[in-house]
Order: sequence, then structure tokens, then C-alpha cells
Amino acid sequence: MSEEQDIINEVPGSSPEFRTELAEQIADLAPEAIADGKIDVEKLKELLEGDASDTSERFGLFWPGKKRAMRAAQTPTTATLRPDKENSKDWDTTKNVFIEGDNLEVLKILQKHYHGKIKMIYIDPPYNTGKDFVYPDNYKEGLETYLEWSKQVSEDGKKLSSNSESEGRYHSNWLNMMYPRLKLARNLLTNNGLFLLSIDDNEFDNAFKIMAEIFGESNHIGTFSVTKAEGGGLAKQVIKGHDYLIAFARRITDFSPLLRPKEIRGKVVEMDGEEYWIQDDWLRKEFGKYGSCPYEEIVEYHGEEKLEEVNRGLEQGDYVLIPKGNFHIVGRLRKISEDGSKFYSILKHLNKTGVEALASLDGMDRYFDYPKPVTLVRDLVEGATFKSKKNSDIVLDFFSGSSTTAHAVMQLNAEDGGNRRHIQIQLPEPTSEKSKARKAGFTSISQISRERINRAGEKIKNDYAASLDERSTQFDIGYRSYKLADTNFTKWRTDSDIDATRLEQHLLDLRESADDDATPDDLLTEILLKQGHSLVEQIRDRDIDGLSYKAVVRVDDEDGEEDTLVLAYLDEHTKPTLAQLRAAIEVKPAQFIMLEDAFQGDDELKTNLAQICRTNGIELWTA
Repeated sequence: MSEEQDIINEVPGSSPEFRTELAEQIADLAPEAIADGKIDVEKLKELLEGDASDTSERFGLFWPGKKRAMRAAQTPTTATLRPDKENSKDWDTTKNVFIEGDNLEVLKILQKHYHGKIKMIYIDPPYNTGKDFVYPDNYKEGLETYLEWSKQVSEDGKKLSSNSESEGRYHSNWLNMMYPRLKLARNLLTNNGLFLLSIDDNEFDNAFKIMAEIFGESNHIGTFSVTKAEGGGLAKQVIKGHDYLIAFARRITDFSPLLRPKEIRGKVVEMDGEEYWIQDDWLRKEFGKYGSCPYEEIVEYHGEEKLEEVNRGLEQGDYVLIPKGNFHIVGRLRKISEDGSKFYSILKHLNKTGVEALASLDGMDRYFDYPKPVTLVRDLVEGATFKSKKNSDIVLDFFSGSSTTAHAVMQLNAEDGGNRRHIQIQLPEPTSEKSKARKAGFTSISQISRERINRAGEKIKNDYAASLDERSTQFDIGYRSYKLADTNFTKWRTDSDIDATRLEQHLLDLRESADDDATPDDLLTEILLKQGHSLVEQIRDRDIDGLSYKAVVRVDDEDGEEDTLVLAYLDEHTKPTLAQLRAAIEVKPAQFIMLEDAFQGDDELKTNLAQICRTNGIELWTA
């Protein structure tokens, strides 16, 4: 390898190769299990001894297509996201994201940056009632299938498929759709993260089993019964009044319980700007019986050690003494913001409240039949982020639908001053030609989803105007909108078994690396995603010595100073001079990115740039 190659990094063309990464991790943990560059499965079994199963009969859920579904989760994608500023709100300041596209491909794209960064995922997927739309997966060429599907629905406005019981493999089709998405979603959760899935009777059993397989049964937090309706006396057999909510932790040993605000039964005091309530019944004369033990009788009922413990607590400010007659009750100070009650397994959130929430947004209830109640998702988000609500936790919903999750996050942030962020993913599923939504001008569900966020955000902003004025941080009701698209770089648009006709066209396309229709923002977004940057980076346009650059900056919250993390030159048609590149390097970015074609075959210019970057401690990347 030449010295130049040693110091020039090339942007990867696809999302992570999960099978390769797994093999590398196994090799790192157990190098003796590697033979001739491959994993020796028998040797690995020997190392695991009793922890490995030695029988061909396995316990678990199996269905036609499962192996293909597993491969679908492992296969990398070359797809990208294109910024859609026209359909965004507060692009420059928001930390929220809305993505239009097939969630399987999008979840793969998100792996690079968002791996281990999502605090909570809530989804309300198709329930497989026989009428639900089934996502158009083709495990070999997922993006191509999606783009073909997008073309079809834009031409005739009709759904491509549904999953009726008469089609055969009814449950298998649903499982094949869900499995790879759940597998990829788990990777995105923080170690203390939470995954919640709403489902009804049709697929409850299967949903639980694949979640137990993917997350591990030991990480099952609980299954909630959610009362959704009252009445229903005309039902043929049993009045169905509830759905299920299945909850799994990424790692239960790191997970804090779902909490809700506790009903305060004692006096509330404020100290150092923080509210506490005084629990005066925690120390009793006999365990389990009422009758508080006064300070003066601690030794009699609990011994000297307990008295020493209480005295230490009094010195540290954890306890206070409350006069009561001739004695003093020991009160324990409990911080209200961190003191919560655990969830009960039966929740009541009627569907009609979800309809009412949409109706309050200028009649948006006309567009959805069964929207999830905002109160349900709001309470779940509060429970999952109870102790960290001011720490910018991210909540993801990759079956966004009517954007109830986005509404709930904004609502809760307005109520408690939190700074949670949300990411929504929604297929541009077409609205029915005869629907009220189509008559109102909405041609896709994703359009309605964004409009719901717009209207809900403005309503919340008005409803909480007084308290929002007192916030120390900006209240965020915006979102950056992106659309799933094919890669902007022709050199990444191929696979190993491409046919001869497509290969010939591909070789012609390779004469220019970047798509001529791609904007600098399109190119930058793809490069940043594949490098592992987020979707909400601060981008600046920079003109340096006659050339235009894109800069990724970090803004200091206190003084507003900007540090340049990335400086990118994305014009392949104009070759910069060495002097111009020197001027750009003087900005001192952490990384400098340049399109390969911008060198226009000048290897000397490329080598000189590499040396300048190395001298200045700057990473050089080409795409």
C-alpha cells in the first residue's frame, strides 16, 4: 500500500455489513475459533461447552421464509436519504426528523450513526387483519423494489398488495415483513433502551415469539392490556375491548422501570430550586404496620445501627425531623422529579380520545379510522424517559402513520420542559382515490403525517404559550424531512450478480462518479450518513478563495463560536488549484472531503493535498 493510500480514506458505499461485523467480533473474542480466515463452528461449540446446544432439534418459532427474512436484516444497502427542505419545518434549528420511505431500507441507513443511541422505540404496525398493506419487500434488491413500487403508486395511486387469509402463508407474510425490521431496530436502542409494540389478537402470539427471539426472553419487561373501547354489545361472541402492548428492554440489567409521577401524600418543600416531598411514614415501629417510629424511639425498635444511619442522613440533608407532640418524626426527602410509581399492567386509553385529538386539529379525524391515543404514547414516553427528560433522549417510530408519536413527544416536552427528540419513518402509502384525505389534497399517508405534526405543534405552542416563554431552551416543533432514494454515486450502484445489460450501462455511468442531478446537499447528506454523522448536523455554506464548500459545524452554546468538523468540496466539474486547497485547509477542519472526480485525474494534486492534510492533522476523505 502506498503512503498516499495510507492517509486517504474512502467513504464506504453502503450501510454496515452486519455478518462481517459479527464475524470480526467473534474473532476478537475467540481467535482460536478461526481457521483459514473462517469461523470453525465446531471449535466454537467446544469453547462454549455447556452453553451451546448440541442437538439438531431446536425450540423456537419457524415459518416459511424465515432464513430469507434473517438475511434481509443482514444485507447492507447502498441507498441514501435526500433532504426535502420544501416539506420541512425549521430546518436550521430543529433536532427532529421525518423520513419518507420503506422502513427496512431506512433502518439500515440509520445504523451507522444511530446504533445504540435511541432511548425508546414505539411502533403500531399493521395488525394483519387481512386488509392491511404489506410492505413490498424483495430481500435481494430492497431499494429497487421500493423505487419500482413508488413509481407504480405515483402513476395509478393504488396500493400494490394486501395480505388476505385467502392468499396462503398468511402469518408467514406478516412475520417475514416484521422480523428484519425488529432485528435492525434493536441495534438502534441504547443499552437502557425500551422497545414497545402495539398489537391485537391476530398476531400477538407470533409477535411475542419473534421479539423474545430477537431481544431475548430475559429482557421481557411485561405485556400490557390496553383498554381501547367501551360498549360493543352487538359483538357476535366476545366484546373485544382491548389490544396488547409488548415491552422489551435492550438490556434489562441496565433498564430503569417505566415510571409515572407519584401521587404526593406529604408536604412539598423547595430547596436549591428543586422540589421535594417529605415521606413521613417510611420508618415504622413494626414492619408492615402503621405507626411511625419517632426519632426518640429508634434505638428501642430498630437498634443503634439504624440511629447512626438516620443521623448520617440528617447531616447529609436526606432526612428532616418533624415535631409531633413530645417527639419527632423522621421525614425522608424525596425529589419529585425522580420519584415515580411503576406502571400497572392494565392501561386504559380509549381510541375515541385519539379521534378527539385529531378532531381538534382542524378536523383531521376525517383522515384516519383508528388513530392511537396521544395520551397512551405520551405516558409511555414519559415512563421511559422519566429520569432523563432533559437529556435529549430520542424516540423512534418507524410505522409513523398519523404521527401520534411525534404529537406525544411535543406534548410531553411542553408539559414538563423536556427536550426529547423524535424520528418518524413512514412509507408514502397512497390514500384511497375516494377518501376524504384525497379530496382534501393529500395523496399519501406521509403527507398527512407531516401535516399532523405541523398542526399539533402550533396548537401545543399556543396552548402552552405562557410556560414555554419561561423555558431555558427552545421548544422544538420542527422537523427535517428526508426521502429514501438511490445512491447519488454511480460507482456504488451495483451488486455481484448484475446482468450483462445493466453492467454495460453501469460501466458507462462510471465515467462520472456523482449523479449530475444530485445537489451538493444531496451529496453531502449521503457522505455524512455513510461516515456516521447524524441527520441534524449544522451545515454552513462557505466560500473560500473563489470555491464553494459545505461545512459541518459544532456551535458552542455559550459564546456561539463555531468549530468546523467537516469541510467538503463537492463540485466534480471544477478542479481546484493547490493554492485554493491550501486556503481551505487553513480553516482547520477535523475532516476534509473531496469528490474523487474533482481531481480530474491529477494524481500529483491528490498526493500534495494528502500531504498537506497529514501535516495539519486533518483526515482526508474521498467519495
